[in-house]
Amino acid sequence: MKYLLEGQKSKRLSYRMLEENDFDWWMEFSSNPEATRYFDISGKSNPEDFCRLWFNKVFDRYKNDTGGHNVLVDLKTGKPVGMCGLLVQEVDGIKELEIGYSLHPAFFGKGYATEAAMKMRDFAFENNFADSLISIVHVDNLKSANVALRNGMILEKSTNYKGIPVNIFRIFVSR
Repeated sequence: MKYLLEGQKSKRLSYRMLEENDFDWWMEFSSNPEATRYFDISGKSNPEDFCRLWFNKVFDRYKNDTGGHNVLVDLKTGKPVGMCGLLVQEVDGIKELEIGYSLHPAFFGKGYATEAAMKMRDFAFENNFADSLISIVHVDNLKSANVALRNGMILEKSTNYKGIPVNIFRIFVSR
């Protein structure tokens, strides 16, 4: 599980693995149409099924060392605010390392996604995981696009990812 930041901290956040007892908290995310509107399965399943699928994917990534989401915990309150992680993805036939991020709706617009994405970027480059990182962002998701831009990424291309129109943002390691 080399891609996880278990026990690390940034300015306002600590990072830990997802646990089964996080399900109820993440159900609030899964039940919010604004939070899930850019996911391919958001309109095709009920919130509980969406949440279970999310958890299964994260746990599968942990088991297969293909990255995984870290739970973002506010250092002041001890409450989880979202998830962010380094995820091995295949885009247009090429394996890439993605910085993926999702926040609980109560914490939108507070800079947590940007802080976590920057921490993921620095962690990946410091550990030589890849020469570049991407973020896969639905073409209509301006908030996530802005996080990618604040993380130093540039818009590289538009493509289809799992049947969804997305923009691929990329940053290269500086050597």
